[in-house]
Amino acid sequence: MAACGKRPEHRGPPELFYDEAEARKYTHNSRMIEIQTQMSERAVELLGLPEDRPCFLLDVGCGSGLSGDYLSEEGHCWIGMDISPAMLDVAMEREVEGDLMLADVGQGIPFRPGTFDGCISISAVQWLCNADQKTHSPPKRLYRFFSMLYTALARGARAVLQLYPENSQQLELITTQAMKAGFTGGMVVDYPNSAKAKKFFLCLFVGPSDALPKGLGTECSGEEATQAKFTNARTRLRNAKGKSVKKSRDWVMEKKDRRRRQGKEVRADTKYTGRKRRPHF
Repeated sequence: MAACGKRPEHRGPPELFYDEAEARKYTHNSRMIEIQTQMSERAVELLGLPEDRPCFLLDVGCGSGLSGDYLSEEGHCWIGMDISPAMLDVAMEREVEGDLMLADVGQGIPFRPGTFDGCISISAVQWLCNADQKTHSPPKRLYRFFSMLYTALARGARAVLQLYPENSQQLELITTQAMKAGFTGGMVVDYPNSAKAKKFFLCLFVGPSDALPKGLGTECSGEEATQAKFTNARTRLRNAKGKSVKKSRDWVMEKKDRRRRQGKEVRADTKYTGRKRRPHF
C-alpha cells in the first residue's frame, strides 16, 4: 500500500488532479501504458468471460482508454465512464473504439438492469473513499456505486475492480459496501509477498458465488522471480486457451481480421506482416 504523502487522491479531487498535463502522461509514458495494459489483461482474465462470443462490458474510471484498448483487442464492446474531462478528451483524440461518458460513479451507474456482461475498473475505486466535498459521504457513495452496478450487470456476471487501498480499514470499507449491495466474492491478491508487484483485485459476482480465483505469485518469493513467473504463467494460460501469444504473427493476423470485420481499412497482408524487426540504435 502506497505511502500517504504520495497518493494521488490526497492531492485533490480526480477531476482536478487529472488535468490536461496529467492526462497526457497516459499517452507518452511507456511504463504507465505497460502497467495499465497488464492490469487490464489480468482483470479480463478474472472476469471469466465466454470465449465463443464478444461481450458488452463497462469500464469504470476508463481514463484515456488504455484499458478499453485491451478490451477492443479481445473483440469486446465497451462503455467507459470517467469524471475527468481531460482524460476523456485524450481518449477521444486517440479514437478509442468504445463509447465514453463523463460521470461521477459515486452518484451511481445510470444504465438499465442487466445491461452489461461484466465490468472492469483499473485504479479508480479508491477515489470514492475520499470526501472531496462537504456533502460527500464515502460509505454512501460506495454503496450507491455498488448497488447500481449490481443492477446494471446481468445475472451471473462479474465485476473485477483493481484498486490501491490505503490501509486495511479502507479495504474493509470497500468490501463491506460491495457485499451490502448484494455482491458475493472477495479480494484476489497477486504477489502478496512483493512490495512492488502486489496488486489487489476485488472480484465480485452477481448471483451465486463461484470459487474465488487464486492470486498469482503465491508460491514465489522475491521480486525478480515474481515478475518472471507472471510472464510465463500468462503465456502458458493464453496458449492453453487456444489464443495466440501477444505480438506474434498469428496475434497480428487475428487483430487485422477483426478490424476488417468491423469495416475498418486495414493494410494488405504480406510476408512481412507480424515480422519482428531489429531494434534501432
